[in-house]
Amino acid sequence: VQLQASGGGLVQPGGSLRLSCAASGSIFSINAVGWYRQAPGEQRELVASIGITGITNYADSVKGRFTISRDNPKNTMYLQMDNLKPEDTAVYYCNFRPPINLYWGQGTQVTVSS
Repeated sequence: VQLQASGGGLVQPGGSLRLSCAASGSIFSINAVGWYRQAPGEQRELVASIGITGITNYADSVKGRFTISRDNPKNTMYLQMDNLKPEDTAVYYCNFRPPINLYWGQGTQVTVSS
């Protein structure tokens, strides 16, 4: 199984981005998955997660602004990010929940700046 995050970029404060995570294997659909991020000089943190039945959880810092979703037949997960703030700048990764070290990919860079 490989997990590949994409969709990052440079956006102004208040803007939106949609991240995608494509999984190559079928085990994606039978596990909880999540989006994580790591800002420069900071530890990696869990941003949002979604269970097999669709139950979601969010970090307090992104509640009301980010929406996680999954499309199991397509083995794909998404993170819709609205009203982005400079403090959202980080490399975003997708992984299982809890994460498995083997599946940390390169992530996708999100930069929020004017």
